Amino acid sequence: MRKSLSTKFILGNILVLMLIFGNKVSAQNQAEASDNVIPYDLKWSERTALSILNKYPNAWQLDGNEKPKWDYKMGFVLSGFEKLYQKTNNKKYLNYIQEYVDGMIDSTGNIKKYDVKEYNIDCLNPGKLLFNLYDVTKDSRYLQIIGKLRNQLESQPRTPSGGFWHKQIYPNQMWIDGLYMAEPFYAQFTVKYEKGKSLDDIAKQFELVQNHIVDPKTGLVYQAWDESKEIAWADKQTGTSPTIWGRGIGWYMVALVETLDYFPKSHPKYKALVGYLNQIAKNVNQYKSEGGLWYQVADKPELYGNYVEPSASGMIIYAFAKGANKGYLASSYKTTAKKSFGSFVKEFVKVDKKGEVNVLNVSSNVGLGGKPFRDGTNNYYLSSKTKENGAIGLGAFLLASIELEK
Repeated sequence: MRKSLSTKFILGNILVLMLIFGNKVSAQNQAEASDNVIPYDLKWSERTALSILNKYPNAWQLDGNEKPKWDYKMGFVLSGFEKLYQKTNNKKYLNYIQEYVDGMIDSTGNIKKYDVKEYNIDCLNPGKLLFNLYDVTKDSRYLQIIGKLRNQLESQPRTPSGGFWHKQIYPNQMWIDGLYMAEPFYAQFTVKYEKGKSLDDIAKQFELVQNHIVDPKTGLVYQAWDESKEIAWADKQTGTSPTIWGRGIGWYMVALVETLDYFPKSHPKYKALVGYLNQIAKNVNQYKSEGGLWYQVADKPELYGNYVEPSASGMIIYAFAKGANKGYLASSYKTTAKKSFGSFVKEFVKVDKKGEVNVLNVSSNVGLGGKPFRDGTNNYYLSSKTKENGAIGLGAFLLASIELEK
C-alpha cells in the first residue's frame, strides 16, 4: 500500500514537472516563432515598413532585383523610411537606408556603375537620401556624391525650351516622372547649399509641364513630351505621348508637394506651383472610381481592360494628404484621402499570417521608345503585367500611411 502511494506520488510529481517544463518550452517556442510576426495593433506605416524589412533584408532586393542597383525605386521606398525615422526616431529605419547607400558607394565617394554621361535623371532620386545621412553621420562620401549628382544637372542636356532631357538616349524628351526624380533633390540642394539660386530653374521645369504636357481637355498630364516631335510616339502637333497614365499623374503630384517643401513662400513662383497642384488635384479628383481609386489609364475609366491601380492611387492619396497638411490644398482633400485610403486597403492590401502587409496588383514598370519600341498607346499600358509588392506600390502605400497618421 505504501509502495503504491509512493509510486503514485513520484509519478504525479514527474507529470507536474513535465507540464511546467513543457509549458516553458512551448512559451519559449511561441516567443521565438513570433519574433518576426508583426502586431496588428501597429499603425499601417510601421506595419508596412516592418513588412518590407522582413521581405527584403537588403533594400536593393526591392521589386525583385537580383543584384544591387542605384535605383529610383529604392530611393522612392527609402524616402518613406526616412520620413518614418524622423517621426519615430527608430534607428532600424535609418540603418536600412544607410546599409543600402553604403552598399552602393565605394570608399572614395563614387556610386558603383554610375556613369554621368548617360545623363539618366532617375539617378538623382536616391541622392535625396544623402542629405540627412550626411547631417547625421558627417561621412564626407555622402557630401561628395550629393555634389556629383548636382553637377550632373549642371550639364544635363536640355530641350530648346530649357527642360531636362530624361536620359541621353531620349533626346529632347521631358518625361513626367523626371520631375519627381530631379526637382525635389534640386530644390533641397539649392536651398541648402546655394542660397536658393536655382529655384527659378526648378519652377521653369514645372512651367514647361503646364505649357506642353497638361492635356487641355482633362487638365491631366501625359507621360512625356518630345519638343522636337521626332520620336514615333509623339503627337505631330503637340509632341505629347498618347496616353494619360495614372502613375504619371502620381509622380507629378508628388514632385509638386515635395518640391514645395523647399520653396520659400516669398519666392515669386511659390504661388504658381501651389496653383499647379490645386489644378491637378481638382482635375484628377473627377476621375476617381466609385470607391475613390485611380485607373491605370487615368482619363478612360470605362476602357475595356482598364483597372484601378495601387501605385497611382497611393501617390495621389499621399499628395492629397500632404498638400492638405501643408496648407497647399484645402482640408477637404485630406478627408478625400482618408476615404480613398480605406478603399485602397480593401482593394489592394493583403495581410498574411505573419502580419506582413502585401500590396496586390501593382503595375510593372512602363516607359516609351527604346528597343523593342514602346509606343505608349492605351493598349501598351493595359498590357503591362501586374505583380504583388511592386516597389512603387509599397512605397506609395507607406508614404500615404505616414502622411495620414499626422
